[in-house]
Parts: sequence; C-alpha cells; structure tokens
Amino acid sequence: MTLDIALLQVAIHDGEDAEHRLQRGLSMLRNLEQPVQLAIFPELWTVGFFSFCRYAAGATRVPGPVTAELAATARELNIWLHAGSLVERSADGALHNTSLLFDPRGELRASYRKIHLFGYDSEESSLLRPGNAVTVLQTPFGCIGLSTCYDLRFPELYRQMLDQGAELFLVTSAWPHPRLEHWLVLNRARAIENLSYVVACNAAGETRGWRFLGNSLVVGPWGEEVARGGEEEQVVFARVNSGQVREVRNRFPALRDRRLRLPQ
Repeated sequence: MTLDIALLQVAIHDGEDAEHRLQRGLSMLRNLEQPVQLAIFPELWTVGFFSFCRYAAGATRVPGPVTAELAATARELNIWLHAGSLVERSADGALHNTSLLFDPRGELRASYRKIHLFGYDSEESSLLRPGNAVTVLQTPFGCIGLSTCYDLRFPELYRQMLDQGAELFLVTSAWPHPRLEHWLVLNRARAIENLSYVVACNAAGETRGWRFLGNSLVVGPWGEEVARGGEEEQVVFARVNSGQVREVRNRFPALRDRRLRLPQ
C-alpha cells in the first residue's frame, strides 16, 4: 500500500508563544499543497525544546484542550496525524515528553513517552520523567513504531519495535546544529539495520541560542533517501510503499540471520 506523507518542519523562534505556534502549525497542515494520508510534526514544537523554563507552565493533560484541538484537526482533514510531542503532565504531576498519534476519526490511537531523555547541554533529563514502554501500532498502511529524537542513538529500542512487528518508524525531533552528520547517519542506520522505513520530522528555526538543523527526511528500507528537507521552515512530502518492506525482508535475510543468544 502506498502512503503519502507530509513532514511539517515548523520553525521555532523566540518571542512566539505556544498557542500562536500551535495555530500556525495547524494552518500549515490545513493548507497543504497536496493530499496526504499521514502528517507528522516535530518534537515539542509548540513550547520549543530548549525553552526549559516554559515546560511546567506549558504542560498539558492527555486528554486535554490541546489534544482535543489536534484530534479535531485530524478528523476535519480525515488523516492520520502524528502531533509531534508535547510536555504532558501526568496524573501524579510528573512531566513527560509525550508524542501522540490520532487516526482519521480523531481518536487517540497511540502515545509514547520518550524513553531516552537528553542530558548533554540540556535540562530535559532533570525536568522530565522518562517513559518505560515501547509503542507499536498496527495501521492500514503497516505496523508503525514511535520514537523521539535522542532515541535514535539507541538501536536496541528499534530492535524491540521490530520484534513487535514494526515496518515503519516515526521519529519526531528537535535535533540541533552542529550534529547534522549524526542525524543523517543515525536515521539511515536505523532504516538499514531493521530493513524498515524511517520518517523523521525535525524542527527548524533558532531559540535560546540553539539552531535546529531541519533536514527532515524519509529513508527507505535499503537506506535510500526518499525525501529530505532543507534548513528552513517547510513541508516535506514523501510517498512510501509498505509492501516494499516485506519485499526487501524476504529478499535479503539479515533479520532471519540474527543470533541473539550465543553460547557462554
């Protein structure tokens, strides 16, 4: 099955509040130049990843008013909507970096709390609580797994999703300069080693002295670049075919040749 995707590479800038950025991003989505079945936003795109002082004030409940608006937009446009991630305040008051996936009826079908929190030049690991569950979901266009930004550096997470049937990984991200080569190589590596599609939406713009590198991209199961954006705010379109994953896995036996338990 073919799937048309829009990666909404929203720019994050100082001086724009979360509500204004939310409405601007949803306007980008409503005014796409071509129809899609799936759209994906970046990581913490409304509050801005490096705006750590705003995390507590910008946190939202799930479900809550923000998720209701995202759900309504998915329903209005009749698409699968990966809403990027937001700062979620759980029932016990803890904060999480949580990504959400809505179906075309506006129903929340999956959520994922970021497992690997970033501590290098970042307050994420001290402000937020990590998730503890892998999220994989069967959809009409194949089995997908959810991950967030820094997760890309931990291949064992993707292996766990693979073992639960994942054929396509959705990555929401706020990856900054200067680590462009890391971003490109890691996305390709996760696709190649798992013979899967990787759909990675990254933020653009600059905030708190950090510049996001954009370059949202889609990588195919052979590691080929299907689509890639530049550094500025834009929408990146891509078309993937879930049947290609099964074809590649049948033809090239790397996954069948795994040896997980070696003799001691």
